Amino acid sequence: MVSFVEELTWRGMVHDIMPETSETLSKGMTAGYIGFDPTADSLHIGSLVQIMILMHFQRYGHKPYALVGGATGMIGDPSGKSVERNLLDNRTLERNCAGLENQLAKFLDFDSTKKNGAVLVNNYDWMKSFSLIDFTRDIGKHLTVNYMMAKDSVKKRLGADAKEGMSFTEFTYQLIQGYDFLYLYQHHNCLLQMGGSDQWGNITTGTELIRRKLAGKAYALTCPLITKADGTKFGKTESGNVWLDREKTSPYKFYQYWLNASDEDAEKYIKIFTFLTKEEIQNLIETHREVPHQRQLQRKLAQELTTMVHSAADVTRAEQAAQILFGKATAKTLKALDVQTLLDVFDGVPQAQVSADLLAGEGLSIVEALSETTGFLKSNGEARRALKENSISVNKEKVTEAKKITPTDMICDGYVLLQRGKKNYFLLVVTPS
Repeated sequence: MVSFVEELTWRGMVHDIMPETSETLSKGMTAGYIGFDPTADSLHIGSLVQIMILMHFQRYGHKPYALVGGATGMIGDPSGKSVERNLLDNRTLERNCAGLENQLAKFLDFDSTKKNGAVLVNNYDWMKSFSLIDFTRDIGKHLTVNYMMAKDSVKKRLGADAKEGMSFTEFTYQLIQGYDFLYLYQHHNCLLQMGGSDQWGNITTGTELIRRKLAGKAYALTCPLITKADGTKFGKTESGNVWLDREKTSPYKFYQYWLNASDEDAEKYIKIFTFLTKEEIQNLIETHREVPHQRQLQRKLAQELTTMVHSAADVTRAEQAAQILFGKATAKTLKALDVQTLLDVFDGVPQAQVSADLLAGEGLSIVEALSETTGFLKSNGEARRALKENSISVNKEKVTEAKKITPTDMICDGYVLLQRGKKNYFLLVVTPS
């Protein structure tokens, strides 16, 4: 039977691993944790790698701990950063922690009646009453400044090329994160900490603290930081991060992000971000390589991830919405969209506002809607010629010059979609009278 470490390894999810980690896990259920930084009230897809690791960990019978950094979030992790972050206030941190806790509950089984039920912890709970004097006496004395300065996260900030130095606040971060591991080791028998490869220094500070203070043995495992083949940052779009919160990134845009992955990236992502088996993935890759234009690999990736993060119903809506742009949807499909998906689908499409008064009574003539009132087409003459050519549609249905646009044509209670030919769209935004 494949072990947890072997599973992560073939999926390309292991970067560094401490000796004897796999052997320790093979002895039986083991507690392990990953920390999540509450810099926002939602996780983004960069955090999905860590979530997937915890999900695999639980699937292999181990006990996952998800740590929300209510205390460390007040300081800011210097790892991979060239300048110090702005410190968050307590109210913002509390809101962010609550948001992360709600999201993590969707991916892990927190059933406390199960032996390997996941546990959510917040390091603020054990750090809030720790005085500076107690911390420096009980914890600080076990690690030398020389040891802490040897970490990459510190050296990069103190080197000749550094933009600015490192504050004492950030310098203490690795010690506090190390204490988190010590605390979980003592109180929850947590033997393993996992995280991104940029966390190796912070994680091994924890294993070293456990060794020096308690003469204990703890373990570490990190995964590679995800990159894109074209050199652009993973999880970023022109509009910013791809979030797990549907209010920040709609299911349609979430689905589209994965659908638009390059072939090279899709072959890597399908292993990391799904639970498909090795055989299923290999078959998918081989099929995709035979007919790459069909983008079967990207479609499967988008379906699996959108279902996991949102729902199967959101996948269906996203796929129906995507068909609208290719002329395969019907008026019924269009009217079934929610407002956010409609606006996402037609993001960048020219728009014009029309008053609801113009649609009242007999309605707005299609010629006016195409030209005079909106400017979609250059003139009434061009509008009439297009109508005679049968190239004009309203909400995906062909119309003639006799067409009047009325309130019954509105989709999502305030929009009308005009179209010339297959790809020339225009959105009427109906404003209240």
